Amino acid sequence: MKILGPSHSGLSTHLFGVALFVGISSSPVLSQSFNDTGDILARSAEVEDIEYKIMVQRATQTAIWGMPAAGMIDFLKGIRRDLGGDYNDIIFLNKPFDSKHGFLTANDVTAYAWASMTSEPGPLVIEVPAATDKVNYFGTIVNAWDVPIVDVGPDGFDEGAGGKYLMLPPGYEGDMSLEELTEAGYLPFETDTYEYGFSFRPKLTNGGTDADAAEYAQTIKVYYLSEADNPPPNNYLEASEVPYDSLPYYNETFFQDLNDYVQNNPVRPQDKVMINFLKDLGIEKGKPFEPSEIQMQAMNEGLLLAYASMQNYFVTPGKAMIPLWVDDSGEMKSQWLIWDFAEGQPEAGFPYETEAEVLVDARAGGSYFWITYLPKQLGGGTFYLTGLRDSDGEMYDHNQTYILNVPADTPADDFWSVIVYSMETKSFIRNVDPVGLSERDTDSMQANEDGSYDIFFGPEAPEGMESNWIPTTEPYFLLFRLYGPQDGWLESGWMLGDLEKVN
Repeated sequence: MKILGPSHSGLSTHLFGVALFVGISSSPVLSQSFNDTGDILARSAEVEDIEYKIMVQRATQTAIWGMPAAGMIDFLKGIRRDLGGDYNDIIFLNKPFDSKHGFLTANDVTAYAWASMTSEPGPLVIEVPAATDKVNYFGTIVNAWDVPIVDVGPDGFDEGAGGKYLMLPPGYEGDMSLEELTEAGYLPFETDTYEYGFSFRPKLTNGGTDADAAEYAQTIKVYYLSEADNPPPNNYLEASEVPYDSLPYYNETFFQDLNDYVQNNPVRPQDKVMINFLKDLGIEKGKPFEPSEIQMQAMNEGLLLAYASMQNYFVTPGKAMIPLWVDDSGEMKSQWLIWDFAEGQPEAGFPYETEAEVLVDARAGGSYFWITYLPKQLGGGTFYLTGLRDSDGEMYDHNQTYILNVPADTPADDFWSVIVYSMETKSFIRNVDPVGLSERDTDSMQANEDGSYDIFFGPEAPEGMESNWIPTTEPYFLLFRLYGPQDGWLESGWMLGDLEKVN
């Protein structure tokens, strides 16, 4: 927020006189004498705990600013803590995620592959396999701020042919130019952080299975350009049965995450102000993070406000999301929402920066508070609907039972899916089964006579409808996904109904 004061030009007296002459009331600021401090000196002398209050403010603002970086470092922390892995190891699944896994708004229907990497030792090669007749990848390589660097696979840069994606570290001054690297068969990209991540979602065709996806994941290679003549074997770590957790938590670990980012990456020009603010919290590049008790207290207090701000951004209509279906007068026809990214960001590849500013709030509350790995180029592979409110416009109550009718003509060439997510963590609700249902489950679900499916949400399954029920044990929201949305479906008049309370 900018606070604009009066001009100090020599025209000020003349302008005041004109304003009074024509009868225009000047603002309270303009009506004050330039020598009138408004007793600010006396009032400031009464402020107590100045350093602590500043620490709380710094904690709040740096938490919102640093949210994407904290989220990315937690992928690496989960690999180290839960899988015994490290940088450049490839993580894969034999079967999709379930409620024991912590991963921001992941799906429970595909067997992901992912990794956390660093180019600090030198240029890093990420070798993505070519598409096969059964498996190909939809996914993105991102930097330490979750900013997309490049999409891979048939819808990405290699167009399904696979490729040796080369991450050049900040300030790269190698022996080979970009042109020479390209001629040598690499796909080079200049980057502004040392740390990166990728998350690849397998697309299965021609009867491909999760086992095929797991085998395909183990053909990904990560190595340094200096090792290209004889790459060392990679570590492939399977995580489907491990309670792997990559979630950011809004406690003392959050600023440990930010410290790790600061220590592991160069300071970018656009981050210098916030890096300076972090010093008040004990985070300084090249120094150990040993916060005092008062600093920890300030960080926790600031984090609470930061979380509240991002949560408010998430649930307030018109901020993170807007209605999809409205009538000619703009009134909502349905409570389902679509993501409303900051203007120009999808076209720019989601840097959340413009020539004039860093879009701090839109970057955190509008995206990375609840999603990761946005693509460089938005495509048509999946369409997301977000549900927060029932047909009465009230936020979902996890103690209440609701019904959602999924029509038989739902316009998804591949399949539809609906998943319940914890409102607190933005991941699966823990210790429930299932976390979602999809068109892939229709063999076990009960269908209506018209071919539609009634899905129930609530603390207990309605009698006889256990196969169509998703448990809700805490406050939640929904994502309804159309995989392979049909061409023209938005113009077709099709609409998904709201959740209705079951009496």
